[in-house]
Amino acid sequence: MKAKLTRVKTIPLIGFLFALFFLPVNLFAVPSYARQTGLACSACHTVFPQLTAFGRAFKLNGYTLTGIKTISEELSSKDEKDIRQYLRVLGISPMSGMFQTGYTSLNKTMPDTQNNNLEFPQQLSLFYAGQVTPNIGTFIQLTLDNESGTIGLDNTDIRYANQTSGKIPITYGFTLNNNPTVQDLWNTTPAWGYPYTSSGVAPTPDASPMIENLGGSVAGLGAYAMVNNMFYFELSGYKTAQLGAALPPDSSVFGALSGTSPYWRAAIQKQFGKNYLSVGTFGLATKIYPDGIADNTDNYTDVAFDMQYERQFTNGQFTLHTAYTHENQKLNATYDAGNSEYLNNNLKKFDIDGSIYLKQGINFTAGYFNTSGSSDNGLFSAEAVSGNNSETPDNSGIKTQIDYLPWENTKLSLQYFAYNKFNGASNNYDGFGRNASDNNMLYLQLWFAF
Repeated sequence: MKAKLTRVKTIPLIGFLFALFFLPVNLFAVPSYARQTGLACSACHTVFPQLTAFGRAFKLNGYTLTGIKTISEELSSKDEKDIRQYLRVLGISPMSGMFQTGYTSLNKTMPDTQNNNLEFPQQLSLFYAGQVTPNIGTFIQLTLDNESGTIGLDNTDIRYANQTSGKIPITYGFTLNNNPTVQDLWNTTPAWGYPYTSSGVAPTPDASPMIENLGGSVAGLGAYAMVNNMFYFELSGYKTAQLGAALPPDSSVFGALSGTSPYWRAAIQKQFGKNYLSVGTFGLATKIYPDGIADNTDNYTDVAFDMQYERQFTNGQFTLHTAYTHENQKLNATYDAGNSEYLNNNLKKFDIDGSIYLKQGINFTAGYFNTSGSSDNGLFSAEAVSGNNSETPDNSGIKTQIDYLPWENTKLSLQYFAYNKFNGASNNYDGFGRNASDNNMLYLQLWFAF
């Protein structure tokens, strides 16, 4: 065997080229991907972090497409019939940063607090995002959080991707990640759904499906495949991986998973003319020890259906996202401890949002949300601001947003959230006289990546 050291300009993968058939010419936006590919941010995003078809293909292929010179080494056999690329390292470091700051004003000040709050920063993140080997790429986020004042591992997705060479192209791969749906290609799932960021100060409803609440506390390994650039399938398994918690988990660990929680994803996508449509389903079945490792667990099964539609027009794009999640809850541990009225409950959540993006750097979004479920006087109780006096998880309202991008990596956003119901009711929802509309929020944010 002999080794050969070269510096070459890499070319797109065969499967990635096939995906270009579906792309309109216009990830989470990190400039290291732009530096790696030699492409502007608009290749992968309309308004970050919303992905274009090109961005979805880049993520599917493991963040490995490169358009710059790399340091490469090839190993060849003695007869030089077999040549294997043994090394391909980027000539630049795949590091990026992100800064967010925000200003929040509530319709009514929370008791014993100050209104009109500034978070500076709201988040400050460092990313290792880019190609590691010819088939492995990363999205690793380390974040300083304003509210907790701590630095920790944020959204992380490490991928291996490859393609088959048959008549029907198949892109397949593996993902190692720490948040169910962070590996997803569409902006309809919890990790990447609208609103993509929001205030860290304003009150938020207390009921949401379990699939939305595991990020950063689990680790999962999954396999996926995109067949003929149309049919997507994924199966993953998640286990407890809480930072700073006892290992192995013991009675001091709250919210640990029991065993492995399966996650599944299937979707169909199609580009027809200037229109794009994807329809899919995803879900998670998990067993959780709510109060330390014990005999019983609370069991949750989430099943969701989602759709994404895009329509290209001369000066921009219209995008529609919608998702419906149904969660069955069997609260063995909570019920036995006397902390829930019923053993079996359910939770239903519906979200829809539509946006109009103009190439001048302006984006308008409006969304509606509705959460409902079982009444349970053990799970819900009266408490100022965060409480629930009606004993139901019902929430509903609208979320609107205007974005302005003076540059592709810089965004100014203005959000307004208006609640019809909050924690179960419109009036006196907490039992202390606070109404749902008191939590209506105006939020101004500056977000840029570098």
